[in-house]
Amino acid sequence: MLNKMLKILVVEDEFMLQNLIRTQLEKRGFLGFFARDVEQALKYLRSEKDIDVIWLDHYLLGKENGFNFIMKTKENPEWHHIPIFLVSNSVSDEKIQAYLRLGVDKYFVKTNNTLNDIVNDIEKYLSNKES
Repeated sequence: MLNKMLKILVVEDEFMLQNLIRTQLEKRGFLGFFARDVEQALKYLRSEKDIDVIWLDHYLLGKENGFNFIMKTKENPEWHHIPIFLVSNSVSDEKIQAYLRLGVDKYFVKTNNTLNDIVNDIEKYLSNKES
């Protein structure tokens, strides 16, 4: 079990899905920050210190997508260590491998995983990292 309230940055452009994710995270004691696009997510990273994990949707509003966001976070020495869990509708092996090479810690296909499954995996990952 984790000993502190963990901060999670959720980058998801669908309000309904954001609300469902928020409910799941609050049940588990996460402190969630929610962004709808890359620019807003980067603002959170600049202002909120000690983000423990990023939940990222590939397709986002605005000019940039999840791929752009990952490149920016992995290039920044202050953020490159933050685990990223990518959630997408796309299942091509090529795309999954490209994200994993960029440094994504885990790739979830929305249709194959429930929100509860994803939160469980994040908790398990962070618990193992603490031990």
